[in-house]
Amino acid sequence: MVTYSKLEPAMSSSPFDTGARLQHHRYKMFSSGPEYQLVLKAVHKLKESGFYWGAVDGKDANGLLSAEPAGTFLVRDSSDNRHLFTLSVKTASGTKNLRIQFDGTSFFLQTEPMGSSPAPSFDCVLKLVHHYMTSEAGPRSTYFIHTGMEKIPLELLRPLTTSMSSLQHLCRKTVNGHLDVSSKREQLPQSLQNFLEDYDAPI
Repeated sequence: MVTYSKLEPAMSSSPFDTGARLQHHRYKMFSSGPEYQLVLKAVHKLKESGFYWGAVDGKDANGLLSAEPAGTFLVRDSSDNRHLFTLSVKTASGTKNLRIQFDGTSFFLQTEPMGSSPAPSFDCVLKLVHHYMTSEAGPRSTYFIHTGMEKIPLELLRPLTTSMSSLQHLCRKTVNGHLDVSSKREQLPQSLQNFLEDYDAPI
């Protein structure tokens, strides 16, 4: 097992080091290089997304979302050192915080109580968020938040961004949202293909 600080940079002598850094507020154990690289890639994409708020805690997330309409959400570092990320979402009953589980190979939400099958898993946090987002046609996937006696449907409508996205990033998200364009990516210049691959989500 290899320990990497979620606050201080990983040691440059680490065999898993690629120049990127995990900068969280707890320590996390990684059992292999591929597992560490997967988390590094997830962090990189979250930082590019514009709705990753880093080490804000649950109280701060509630304050950020308090004046927002239901369906507004953000992703932040988990306050629980057993987990990496938390999805905070404003609902009609207030802000709810869902831990994003990580098993070493994929990210997923906790399986619902009495659920007949495990929650779907993804190799990227952005893919998980996109899976549960609500489109004009309705929710892509129904998931219920269980808190106390409440059973609230998870509704992700729009992310709460930390800052204005660049025009390049906005264009990239638009391209990623069009399957007909995605199927023709090999016809694009390699530099543009790399730019799209670096952030392959439409959100």
